[in-house]
Amino acid sequence: MSDEVQPGFVRVRLDLSYDGTDFHGWAKHAGGRRTVQGEIEDALRTVTRSGETFELTVAGRTDAGVHARGQVAHVELPLAVWGEHRGKLLKRLAGRLSKDVRVWAVREAPSGFDARFSAIWRRYAYRVTDNPGGVDPLLRNHVLWHDWPLDVDAMNEAARFLLGEHDFAAYCKRREGATTIRTLQQLSLVRGDDGIITATVRADAFCHNMVRSLIGALLFVGDGHRASDWPAKVLAAGVRDSAVHVVRPHGLTLEEVGYPADELLAERNRQARNKRTLPGAGCC
Repeated sequence: MSDEVQPGFVRVRLDLSYDGTDFHGWAKHAGGRRTVQGEIEDALRTVTRSGETFELTVAGRTDAGVHARGQVAHVELPLAVWGEHRGKLLKRLAGRLSKDVRVWAVREAPSGFDARFSAIWRRYAYRVTDNPGGVDPLLRNHVLWHDWPLDVDAMNEAARFLLGEHDFAAYCKRREGATTIRTLQQLSLVRGDDGIITATVRADAFCHNMVRSLIGALLFVGDGHRASDWPAKVLAAGVRDSAVHVVRPHGLTLEEVGYPADELLAERNRQARNKRTLPGAGCC
């Protein structure tokens, strides 16, 4: 599949963040509901005084209520539009966008860059508190309240067995034709001085609901409802387990997206488009 930039256009990288509370996710969809993609594309069309919409490609689509601190997208703009607006685009977007979404950097992307397919990892954080009194009202849209005491050591022990390359079908919402094989690079939890537990989850990519399902399984270990080997058994079974709850989205934030050196971008882009199989998997 070719990913060449059309003649007469330039690919532009955008680094952005948003509070997902009042958005119906990243992706535009029918019904006119407010989305991050729709908001930014509308702002781009307005500030560049263009009659057409320039469509964004994003590193990782987020669901309704999920936040992002380090999201990355790209857009292809006509050379004339980029030439006219490049020096003023960031400030004009700041004046046009709603306060719950910000674009922090706008720059010409290096050759071979694709916000989605060039990424080598995405890092999320999920925040939860087991404070008997609940969540700090000022953090209520970003921290989940779990009303059982949580053993962070037990959760980390369970997480250790999920690391590596696996078929995460048991923790994903299946999509027709899409692979559920992923490499989970980091899954660790730390309780801060404020009592909030932050789970750091990093993988080469994530399938739908994967992070929130993994956290749901670890919470059941942390509160003593399941043994520390249970999440790994669910993973090995390869099918959805009704006991694995997809936790609420508001505790989840996309923190950062990682890319290789510029000279490796195009190769990573090509590799990421190949459908994955586990080592040793064959046709028969």
